[in-house]
Amino acid sequence: MKRWLSLFLTGVIVMGLLAACSNKDKTTNGSGETWTGTITVWDGPRWPDDQDNKFHWMESKIKEFEAAHEGVKVELVQVPWAELPDKLGVSIAGKSWLDVAPVDISGSAVSIDHIEQGVIEPVDELFTKEELDDFYENALEAYTFNGKLYGVPNSLTVHAMLLNLDLFEERGVEPPANGEWTWEEFLDTAQKLTFDRDGDGKTDVYGFSTYILPGYYEAWPFFYINGGSPLNEDMTKFTFTQPEAVEAIQQLADLKLKHNVAPETFGGQDVGGTFQAWANEEQRTVAMQPWATWAISSAQTKYPTNFAVANYPTGKSGAPVTIGGVGGWTMFHQEDEGKKEMVGEFIKFISTTDEQFTMATEYGIFPARKSTADMDPYKDNPEMKRAQEMSSQVVMLPRHPEWKKIDEAIQTELQLVFNGEKTAEEAMKAAEKKVNELLDE
Repeated sequence: MKRWLSLFLTGVIVMGLLAACSNKDKTTNGSGETWTGTITVWDGPRWPDDQDNKFHWMESKIKEFEAAHEGVKVELVQVPWAELPDKLGVSIAGKSWLDVAPVDISGSAVSIDHIEQGVIEPVDELFTKEELDDFYENALEAYTFNGKLYGVPNSLTVHAMLLNLDLFEERGVEPPANGEWTWEEFLDTAQKLTFDRDGDGKTDVYGFSTYILPGYYEAWPFFYINGGSPLNEDMTKFTFTQPEAVEAIQQLADLKLKHNVAPETFGGQDVGGTFQAWANEEQRTVAMQPWATWAISSAQTKYPTNFAVANYPTGKSGAPVTIGGVGGWTMFHQEDEGKKEMVGEFIKFISTTDEQFTMATEYGIFPARKSTADMDPYKDNPEMKRAQEMSSQVVMLPRHPEWKKIDEAIQTELQLVFNGEKTAEEAMKAAEKKVNELLDE
């Protein structure tokens, strides 16, 4: 998965086609009777059961909820994660409101514009102040706009450096103590891990690699290490043209262009190929790569790898930084107050401490609830436990309504830097013109 998400999801983002109106089967008559009818929920595939059903968790929660609420039916629409943003856009444009979906409000498919247009319902009334105190502050902040809460945080994701320890051992290189290092130490390590294994005069193993692609942010924490950011604080100006950002972008590209410690594919668009070069036992041609936390689970299961989790290196800012995402459940516009209350009950039902614990242990995300973290879901998983410690380093991407277009403008120019066609300064000046036009709209 990507998008804070990328989320998570990328980074995590959302639902939508097949328009399922939320108004059908309304039975509220103003007499105070409990609402009955149909709630429409969109979700993407999660972890499989023994029948390879990746929707089994949501299906089981729906059955439990329906059993506890006579006359209420919950309709699940299954949508691949990659298709959710575009299909959600179609649903919103057609005003064919669904009721509940997993959404990362980061300026992609669902944005601040949609909040202002009334597409998304505030959910403050679902929780008491004491209940809200159980959520991490940065998780709530991700869904807060103008003092109101527009989603229930379910998970946190971070990007982290993954180190192939077999290659470290092969070259006699020590990994960074406690996973912490400076840019200079990181570069020195990458140089030591770049070598000709078979003696034919050609490099077989490289110290580092990643890719550049709109909507993916594994490389981006490197651009922040000197204190740079893509937009200023009030999101009115493009700031990747400032020296601290330009220097950071160029020094990362120079891993290939100048230091030769990254393969020719470095900065390309092949996500799967990049991961295979690090994790596939038949390849293992790259020692260090940054990934979102889904890759940790993959390296522990499908592609068993002897690896460690480390911070991104620190730069002139003097502190490690990473990019993360907050995923959660969002309620879409409701005309009926009775139904709104029932939809809220369902969202709370799938967002409890125990459900977030299940998500953590089975799906590899970090809980948004403190009470779930207190259950120590990763006590037997030191790699995930180390990555969870990086949550305090997280910097969120700008929540601008045009972020998707802004991101594409920046990433397109970044690809030219990593291909050696432009310097970082030239590319960011070119991106500045495009981005500022979007900011002025």
